[in-house]
Amino acid sequence: MKKKFKQYLLNILAKSRKMQGFTLIEMVVVIAIIVLLLLIIAPNLTRQKQSAAERTEDAFKTTLQTQADLYEEDKDRKGKDITFQNMFEDGYLTKNQLDKSKNYTVTDGVVEKGN
Repeated sequence: MKKKFKQYLLNILAKSRKMQGFTLIEMVVVIAIIVLLLLIIAPNLTRQKQSAAERTEDAFKTTLQTQADLYEEDKDRKGKDITFQNMFEDGYLTKNQLDKSKNYTVTDGVVEKGN
């Protein structure tokens, strides 16, 4: 009995040693699964990127509004003569913020998205 079992195990090991690599069917199945996963994930990633860009823009607008409010209060302007250039010159905006603010306007102390 032990001899037959030993021979059976040796046969299994010998067969498994002969097999090398993957079959074509196995490769096709793996590639098909990867493609399906990409088709499911790709649209979601696009929406997430767009959503992140919108939140970043909203956060920047809030920053500009906060700086405009501080500038208005500190300089006692009451919504008059407030421009991003004036805010930059008085140290309320950085050069980077001034460059990014080109798409925004300040009207009566309220920051709005421009064209």
